[in-house]
Amino acid sequence: MRGLEHRGLERAEGPIIIARRRETAGYGELVAVYGRDGARRMGKVVDSSDSAIAVQLFTTNTGLSLDETRIELLGGPLELRVGPDLLGRVFDGLGRPSDGYPEILSSDKRDVNGSPINPSARVYPRDFIQTGVSAIDGMNTLIRGQKLPIFSGNGLPHNRLAAQIVRQAKILSSGAREGADESFAIVFAGMGIKYDVARFFVDSFERSGVLSRVVMFQSLADSPTIERLVTPRCALTAAEYLAYDMGMHVLVVLTDMTNYCEALREVSASRGEVPSRKGYPGYLYSDLASLYERAGRIEGSAGSITQIPILSMPNDDISNPIPDLTGYITEGQIVLDRELFQRGAYPSIAVLPSLSRLMKDGIGEGMTRDDHKEVSSQLFAAYARTKSVRNLAAIIGEEELAPLDKKYLRFGERFESEFVSQGEDDDRSIGRTLDLGWRLLAVLPTEELVRASRAMIEKYLPKEDGDAGAERRPD
Repeated sequence: MRGLEHRGLERAEGPIIIARRRETAGYGELVAVYGRDGARRMGKVVDSSDSAIAVQLFTTNTGLSLDETRIELLGGPLELRVGPDLLGRVFDGLGRPSDGYPEILSSDKRDVNGSPINPSARVYPRDFIQTGVSAIDGMNTLIRGQKLPIFSGNGLPHNRLAAQIVRQAKILSSGAREGADESFAIVFAGMGIKYDVARFFVDSFERSGVLSRVVMFQSLADSPTIERLVTPRCALTAAEYLAYDMGMHVLVVLTDMTNYCEALREVSASRGEVPSRKGYPGYLYSDLASLYERAGRIEGSAGSITQIPILSMPNDDISNPIPDLTGYITEGQIVLDRELFQRGAYPSIAVLPSLSRLMKDGIGEGMTRDDHKEVSSQLFAAYARTKSVRNLAAIIGEEELAPLDKKYLRFGERFESEFVSQGEDDDRSIGRTLDLGWRLLAVLPTEELVRASRAMIEKYLPKEDGDAGAERRPD
């Protein structure tokens, strides 16, 4: 550490302070700022010119004066201390222990900005992760190494769904036994969340017995805005250590990315940058990509990082820049539906606008079951037809519908109440999910099942609605 120091500021604007440049300062370099009270405030260099440097504080500028403030350049970026003792610990947004215990015993520190990964070293994600949620496992499958965000809205049960996924997630791949999750770890990052939300996740992990393999980073709503920009980077640094150094399969939950983007907009405005769409900075896309692209699998490492970012869409607008840009970077999305939620359905997943782009490569024989692709495709087609029939019924009345259309209405009602809806503690195996899908398809005439092959229909379709049906492969 250099420890170079100089005194005096040019000006201070919120969390940004401008100081005269007297020596070389690197972009992203960590600095210590001391006011007249002697208190140490941390920050980092976010801009520099021939005559000045801009420092972004991790706290407020209260107590700083232009003449008496001292700035110490520490000669390196913000780092996180990593080690096996990370598991079971709770940290604040800057990676400092907040659970009452001391720093972990390790001399290994990592740059929170991560290290670039050679694209050719990445391994294509293929292994299926069973979440126990039928609408995800059956129709929008989560794959190990994937980044699959949850698009939600204010008041929707995205936190409950994320907690359920964390409790129930299992890796089911070729040669793996169900429940083989000994090397599974969870990294949770909360940005600008309320205390009750943070407490909900802690209580949920404690009740389910997974807290011992969880690392939590919490930047609460009353924490400095700038801390929210560091929190996901600390969390992903911990995840990279657990995955690539310890060979663990890590599930990273980032909530709420909307709070992160709002903090980025606020800091950008304080720096006087030209705003882009909706006031967000023009580099919002690349900034989000710097987080999302830290998920994946790397050749030569047994571990993996799977991301589930959660974002609450402002006014339920999926065209807002945050979900819009997130959809470009990630491999799909899970969309929550307010209408289903208001009807009492949980987890109220809207299956039609939801998507998993890697699903086709992580299902089928050797991964899940040989009928997975066909039953999923048929459920999508039948439910899409149901939506069209409902629109027609709203115009001419249900009693005027053709008999086949009435069967589609019956299918849609049962699909939403039995397949999409399930208990918060209902952990469904993939076999149970697929069997349920076939049982619902039995409501429709066989000639309507054009997305399923004759062999699969004869093997899996129940002979009668509610019948156990043909041969079942063990879950």
